[in-house]
Amino acid sequence: MADNFLEKHYEEYEARKAAYLRKKRHLPKITSRLPERPEDEAL
Repeated sequence: MADNFLEKHYEEYEARKAAYLRKKRHLPKITSRLPERPEDEAL
């Protein structure tokens, strides 16, 4: 394998990884919000 097969594939992997991380940073963060509980008027 003298044609730099592994090096080429590693470079492609690094490019895909960088694109994924750039896209991931721009996604909105998912936050779980609990519904507000009403005040208990019986107390």
